[in-house]
Amino acid sequence: MKQEAVMRLDILNKGYSFGTKALFAVIKAVSGYPLPDAAKLVFYRPGYYGAPAKKFTHAAMRGPSAWSVGDRELMAAYVSSLNRCSFCIKAHGAVAAGAYNDRAKVDAVLADPATAAIEEPLRATLLLLGKLTRENTIAADDIRVTMTAGVSASQIEDALAVCFAFNVTNRLADAFSFFVPSPDAFEAGAKYLLKRGYQ
Repeated sequence: MKQEAVMRLDILNKGYSFGTKALFAVIKAVSGYPLPDAAKLVFYRPGYYGAPAKKFTHAAMRGPSAWSVGDRELMAAYVSSLNRCSFCIKAHGAVAAGAYNDRAKVDAVLADPATAAIEEPLRATLLLLGKLTRENTIAADDIRVTMTAGVSASQIEDALAVCFAFNVTNRLADAFSFFVPSPDAFEAGAKYLLKRGYQ
């Protein structure tokens, strides 16, 4: 997605109850960093968006799966790179790098998964998610090619859940004009997500 100048909705700046603002202040005091906009958005209409989004994203990213946490975070970063969502590329690239303990692997995939030194099932899955993200459609033949690379039906289902979660999140990040913090803040956020997930 091309990022353009947008009007940041006031909800992400001050549209919260006193109790929620106090919670944000405590988090900042403990972590040393303001709560990222992705987390703040969860408090915006929590019954409509926040609670269901948290539940779905946590299941996709940390639920039982043959994919590792690093694999799923890499999928999230790759989908975000195709959508050109700066916040999500940096956030989930940092989490994937932490999960793998390998920043070079993440950078190679974000540059070109077709040539990165990764396992064929992961490569085929990333290429499938790439087609779906770019073209908004995939066909039975795309699934067959992915399965021929050694990816199970349940792995494809799990990967599609990650793809869905981040195609939605990327659009929200751009629509709400998420603030992109410092690399140190992303590293701190990555450690939190690796420890606690998306709950």
